[in-house]
Amino acid sequence: MTTRTHDNALQGPLGWGLLVIAGVVLLGSLGFAFAQLATHGHTSFNTSSVLPWGQPIATYVYFALASSGLGLVAALPLVFGFKAYYPLAKRCIFLAFALLVSGMAVLALELGHPFRMLWVIPANLQVQSAMFWMGVFYSLDLLFLLWKFGKLQGGHWDSSTARQVGIASFIGVLLASGNLALIFGMMSMRPFWFDALMPVYFYATGITSGLAVLIVLTYLAYGFDRRRMPAALQALLTGALPRLFAALIGATLVLILVRAITGLYSNNPEIRVVWTDYLLDSGLYLTALVIGLLLPFALLLTGLRQRPGVQVLAALLVTLAMFTERVFFVVGGQVVPLFKGSWVPNLIEYAPSATEWALTLFGAALCLVLFVLGERFLNLGDMPPRLAEAADKTAASPA
Repeated sequence: MTTRTHDNALQGPLGWGLLVIAGVVLLGSLGFAFAQLATHGHTSFNTSSVLPWGQPIATYVYFALASSGLGLVAALPLVFGFKAYYPLAKRCIFLAFALLVSGMAVLALELGHPFRMLWVIPANLQVQSAMFWMGVFYSLDLLFLLWKFGKLQGGHWDSSTARQVGIASFIGVLLASGNLALIFGMMSMRPFWFDALMPVYFYATGITSGLAVLIVLTYLAYGFDRRRMPAALQALLTGALPRLFAALIGATLVLILVRAITGLYSNNPEIRVVWTDYLLDSGLYLTALVIGLLLPFALLLTGLRQRPGVQVLAALLVTLAMFTERVFFVVGGQVVPLFKGSWVPNLIEYAPSATEWALTLFGAALCLVLFVLGERFLNLGDMPPRLAEAADKTAASPA
């Protein structure tokens, strides 16, 4: 019988190595971005008055929705009683916190003067603005994540208070990510974004993004060796989780296909031209769909889905594909010139600048630093003791 050590690899030399590398990338990218912003301001971005939102906004959207997706996954055991997902609940919540903090940090640097919010928002209270409510809901989401994590850290997995906090956090996640979707979906002047079903699209793709990040980092925590994992986590990774991941990738592909078909057959030329001349004309976008989503979906439909290498590969490809999708989504809504329409000969051209790439690297490095620190000091693999004991007994019993 194989010995299960339940060792977290990030508590050893691997963790220190990753912490040093991520810390160097964090400081280097932040230093470069801050220097550029301090000396050149927004001119260090390749955005403009006609295309104001670039890769930093897409990075924030990616992190925020992946965080919301993890919050929804954590609700499976903590709110809806799917106890098989308990082995991932604590790691889900902490990683959702890390992603959201990282996204907020990137957004703050993109804004230029984020501290003005301290007096501008209370002094103005633009309650009719969707962006105002985005700030409110995501701030509440952050607080509920911390409160919920504190309950689990104290061992209160099934108390009435923990359940109430879990329900409140679940509602907060729905409000935050749904409101973020409406920021895009209510823009009638941007036909590519204007869609009443945008919250559904953001919910589904957010869970897909979050679960992909979770799978990669969970395997990383155990040195990509499933034998080092607790028996309950092993059972989840060989059972329900890869099936759920495949279903979510399939749902994401269907939603993208539906949006594409609707756009191509739309009588609004501004939507159609984005799909024909920007998205489907881009080799990078098509590669993200085929290699980053369709290939992992096909792999996870086969018996190979239980293999650790296949799961990690699929999750990595989906992570890259979903980030690419966020960039094309944010930029795609702006490439048709506002107030001029599709009769203008050329779409607005955009490519991220070095400063914008630095902000993306900064967000990823900050998330990784927080995650490694959490794995080293907060026991993110914790679960209810009775569940761990039952899983160990089942794994140890003869077949």
